[in-house]
Amino acid sequence: MFNARYFRTFITLVETGSFTRTARRLEMTQPGVSQHVRKLEEYLGKPLLDRQGRRFVLTETGRRAYDYALKLFAEHEQFRHSLDDDSLDSGECRLASPGSVGLMLYPFILGQQQMQPGLTVSYSFAFNGEIVADVLGGRHDLGIITEAVRHPDLDCEPWHQEPLCLVVPADFAGNGLADLMGIGFISYSGGEDHAGALLKANFPDFRSMSHFRRQGFTNEVSMVLDAVARGLGFTVVSRVVLETSPWQRQVKELSLNQPVHETLHLVMRAGEQMPRRYVRLLEGYREQRRHERFGFGEGPERQEA
Repeated sequence: MFNARYFRTFITLVETGSFTRTARRLEMTQPGVSQHVRKLEEYLGKPLLDRQGRRFVLTETGRRAYDYALKLFAEHEQFRHSLDDDSLDSGECRLASPGSVGLMLYPFILGQQQMQPGLTVSYSFAFNGEIVADVLGGRHDLGIITEAVRHPDLDCEPWHQEPLCLVVPADFAGNGLADLMGIGFISYSGGEDHAGALLKANFPDFRSMSHFRRQGFTNEVSMVLDAVARGLGFTVVSRVVLETSPWQRQVKELSLNQPVHETLHLVMRAGEQMPRRYVRLLEGYREQRRHERFGFGEGPERQEA
């Protein structure tokens, strides 16, 4: 008969390397430890230990049983925590976002996991369409997307805003739309929409992104500033992308009069209540973004347009 206690005793025996220490740790008798191991061997039909006097080594079955037991109890704890939606500091968090969001949100959540070991995090970087499909399919509990979606089986609501930044090479000396058109645009998924919105709000003579020479494209927004740093063109990204970029010292942000923001939306299956651990993580991140003040004078230079 399967008995989880036998596996627990066996894990402790392997970790301590001693029947005596195992008995002491589990508050059992030494014969009781031996009985648990013998019962487990009978259940599996194979020996787990190669006994050498008072010492022992694991057989191949013993090694596999130990690995299985560790996985068994880890999954048990994960399952137990996942049932407690009212817990603030335990349970699994399954969420996804585009890379532009995850550059800072994922490290923030990992920091929270370090402080709250009961949390487990499964985080995926994906495009909006993939995120929506995975939330619908139950592969994620929560999605963060950059465009609102309407679907009868989903709830979607605005969550957070990030400023958009006009980023140019560090040696860019221009200050007008014609100068930007002269160096061309580095695009990414959603980049032209962001650029169009920001340029339209700040340059009265702006008409369309189709008038800009397209200097390149990447589907990974975190890499787009590499091209800008090399002087290949300009781009428009959210502030979080600029702040986390390894190339932020090789580019500069042009200061504009009219701010434009990217709105992030939360998407969940319709009718489901968000567990409290998600609420705290999301609010904690927003609070951090409100209070963080990256020293742009120490990072990317800002220039008046």
